[in-house]
Amino acid sequence: MDIASAKSKLIELQTTLSAYYHAEALISYDGDTAAPSATAENRAQSLGVLSELSYRLSTCAETVETLEFLDAHKEELDEREKRMVYLLLKDIRFKQKIPPEEYVEYEKLIVLAQDVWHKAKAENDFASFEPYLARIFDTVRRFAAYAKPETDPYDYWLNEFEPGTSRQTLDAFFARVRERLVPLIKRCAEKPQVDVSVLKGDFPEDAQEKLAYLLMKQLGLDLTHVGLATTEHPFTTSLGSHKDVRITTHYHTDDVSSSMYSVIHEGGHALYDTGSDDELAYTVLDGGVSMGIHESQSRFYENILGRSKAFIKFIFPKIAELFPAQTQGHTWKEFYRAVNRVEPSLIRTEADEVTYSLHVMIRYELEKAVMAGQLSVHDLPREWNRLYKEYLGVDVPDDTHGVLQDSHWSGGAIGYFPSYALGSAYGAQLYAKMRESVDTDAALARGDLSEINEWNRRHIWHFGSLKEPADLLKEALETEFDPEYYLKYLEEKVKDIYG
Repeated sequence: MDIASAKSKLIELQTTLSAYYHAEALISYDGDTAAPSATAENRAQSLGVLSELSYRLSTCAETVETLEFLDAHKEELDEREKRMVYLLLKDIRFKQKIPPEEYVEYEKLIVLAQDVWHKAKAENDFASFEPYLARIFDTVRRFAAYAKPETDPYDYWLNEFEPGTSRQTLDAFFARVRERLVPLIKRCAEKPQVDVSVLKGDFPEDAQEKLAYLLMKQLGLDLTHVGLATTEHPFTTSLGSHKDVRITTHYHTDDVSSSMYSVIHEGGHALYDTGSDDELAYTVLDGGVSMGIHESQSRFYENILGRSKAFIKFIFPKIAELFPAQTQGHTWKEFYRAVNRVEPSLIRTEADEVTYSLHVMIRYELEKAVMAGQLSVHDLPREWNRLYKEYLGVDVPDDTHGVLQDSHWSGGAIGYFPSYALGSAYGAQLYAKMRESVDTDAALARGDLSEINEWNRRHIWHFGSLKEPADLLKEALETEFDPEYYLKYLEEKVKDIYG
């Protein structure tokens, strides 16, 4: 084998795998958005076949031989080719350790589990979802043992979602967050409640959809490459490459801010995905490098920009045009205070910035306990309810508003949740760095995010998965990550709202 033919095979392999992933992602996206309710078995069958084909292609002798040849000739590869080989070999070495029949069976399990979760949430029926969730936890624990038997299973998956993280690093991070935020939340509770009537009323879905598209354009999304749909739990997905990205939302007719901020959040993900260099399309470098970096973008746009005084002052008149009766007599200042109130609540996706990381911490502690065998899946609802009472002081009325509220576990994303809190902290520090060269307040006041987007594109987006998350973050910040920026940002926001 010569280096030229090996490089050619490298590109051919990724192009083919990208096509399989495109088909798999499209089937999954359809299941979450438009598919009839009794079609999960059909999707599971197709995804099982496709996952087996991609598994065989990525682990066959020719593929392994090509990648190992290229790995042995690193000096003849450029930076992108080296990274491609590294990521492909990393994935292959994981798959090689998983029995093929177990890998395919797990893909089918996820499809069925997601379908059961949708029904279980709607019917407040954790018992129907419990056996599927138990199998998911058992499988990811077993897969981790196959892949890296010397490592704690939960540490393995935490590191997969955000390289460099572990229970040790996250325990320290969350301890610091808890130490600062719990007393801050208590002080807010002692202040007069913020009036949220500007957010409440009857907001028709068709007008909310118009607002959603307005917000997408305002963010700078290219609507010829980014689509919008509705689903039970909002998410973003790339279909094959950064050239086709889909976001979803859920309209609540009694609260205009719910879909508004889910669209901005998912729009942040979509900006990151579509911001990859075109040369990375159909390769393993296309798209975001980790969930923590991804959430740094979604949480940055949703909260740091979307809940800022400058942005609210700009966007409120446009909201009033769409909802004149509902906003009559209200001001942008009321809207600003309402969307920044600090109020312990049941639902993570609806949580304010200050209490949000406590929602994440609860999920982290539950996952850690189940993965360690200290808590059974059967007892998750009880422990969920206990922690919500202890950390947030709220009573969980039912499992629909409790342990069943998130879709992540049904999709097998065990270890994902900490990325939300880490991403929030990354975003605050990136914002501080950005403000050294970009007048963000002036940009938001004009409703023109182009300078802000260009800074993110230059420092984060265009790299795709070329760099390790820690390296990408350090280069953008020109220093080490420090959660103090996040904590100070929240304290300053609270001071502005509550005095």
